[in-house]
Amino acid sequence: MISELKAKLLNLSDEITNSISESKNINDIEEIRVNSLGKKGSITSYLKDLRKYDEVSKREIGALVNEIKNNINQLIINKKSFFKTEILNEKLLIEKIDVTLTPHENETGTLHPLSRTIDELCAIFADMGFSIVDGPDIETDYYNFTALNIPYEHPARQEHDTFYLQPDEDGNRKVLRTHTSPVQIRTMEKIDLENFDEIRYIIPGRTYRSDHDATHSPMFHQCEGLVLGKNINMGHLKGCLIDFCRTYFNKEDLPVRFRPSYFPFTEPSAEVDIGCKKDKDGSLSIGSGEDWLEILGSGMVHPRVLKGVGIDPSIYQGFAFGMGLERLTMLKYGIPDLRPFYDSDLRWLKHYGFIPVDNPSLHSGLNGVFS
Repeated sequence: MISELKAKLLNLSDEITNSISESKNINDIEEIRVNSLGKKGSITSYLKDLRKYDEVSKREIGALVNEIKNNINQLIINKKSFFKTEILNEKLLIEKIDVTLTPHENETGTLHPLSRTIDELCAIFADMGFSIVDGPDIETDYYNFTALNIPYEHPARQEHDTFYLQPDEDGNRKVLRTHTSPVQIRTMEKIDLENFDEIRYIIPGRTYRSDHDATHSPMFHQCEGLVLGKNINMGHLKGCLIDFCRTYFNKEDLPVRFRPSYFPFTEPSAEVDIGCKKDKDGSLSIGSGEDWLEILGSGMVHPRVLKGVGIDPSIYQGFAFGMGLERLTMLKYGIPDLRPFYDSDLRWLKHYGFIPVDNPSLHSGLNGVFS
């Protein structure tokens, strides 16, 4: 009887060994392991039946079962290892990298010239004690026009010049702000006159007008400035803007003139021109020659604007200025056309952009180096 049992065990071992050899994948091996060595496996069942035999038979059969079990287990481990190696080799073959290919050069991104200009302006005016404020792009008629002393018949209110949104339930239509001046009104409304001495703010941001050509875009950027306090006068305005122009264009002797003009929200008002030379070929040299180029508008804040926000113009005065940032960028860096500013052309950006190292910032100053 013992000899017959041994023969069955050896036959079972041969069958399992053959099954392992013929297995096609790791799932087949796992199935063989469960069917032979699992709790209900064919080899495990012989161990459970040992209690039927006497001590001598138990030792003899138990030794044979354990030997077969260990051999099968080792064969399964080896086969699993083989399949895992095959899987890895297939994966490596699929994902292999051809090291003989020419490597792609890592291109350094560049800072948009408009972003550079905004950073420069923030750094220049920060040195003069200005803070930066911001406001919403979608404005009410009151903040965009009425509070700035712009009359109802002014052309700027017409749809050919301003983007109007659909009316709300009350029939009121909001607009995409046509300038950043509404932020001046919002800022002055928040002033605590009991604890107020002087404010200096600049407001860089996006603005929108219905216009599009080589020098105009329906979306463009402006920077407004506001200084408000006691005894502020045109002398302060001129000193501030002359310093700005000469610092921005990096010319200490840059000619700057103030030409009388009109803006509804300032009185008196002035256009600011810088000296330049216009050559016959269309090129422009800033700082030399007998020609003049307008770059920004300015003036003393209109008394009606101050009264509208609850400020007494007999006690407080201020000046304001505004400039188009795309125009300043084009002038400083010799960019002839406004439209590529928003074309996302990497070739243009590579040509006119700046490597983002030591750039001007509000924190590091105009030279872009932390002190």
